[in-house]
Amino acid sequence: MVYYVMIVAAVILDQLTKYWAVHQLLPVRSMEFIPGFLGFHYTENTGAAFSILRDKQLLLILVTLLIIVLLLGMMTKAVRAGDPVVVKLSYMLIIAGAIGNFIDRARLNYVVDFFEFKFMNFPIFNVADIFVVCGVILLGYAAIFMKYEF
Repeated sequence: MVYYVMIVAAVILDQLTKYWAVHQLLPVRSMEFIPGFLGFHYTENTGAAFSILRDKQLLLILVTLLIIVLLLGMMTKAVRAGDPVVVKLSYMLIIAGAIGNFIDRARLNYVVDFFEFKFMNFPIFNVADIFVVCGVILLGYAAIFMKYEF
């Protein structure tokens, strides 16, 4: 049960940060946070990671929905089986990130992105993206170092 509550909390955090971006950042478009390292730059992404499949919202919505359902099933199985916390946490993070960006796509037809690394050329991203990346890293760790089998 705790992992499902954590999903809801993570989605709320993601949506609150996007609300902030729309209401505080959109009017000014950009602002420095840590000079030379991290800033905020409002963008509307109509694609997936690195803007692939740009303007293919219906496809992205359907694929995301399928992934969410699949991962919810895998997480439920992991919870029932007593799998390692790392595995359950990784599913939780990926699901929360997918739901956060799914909400934007379904509601707005784009995803609100706003974190920008200033010291390198890297795509602008959001909290949901951070959740997905961290979840995938944890799942990779479990598969490689803990010999977790899906």
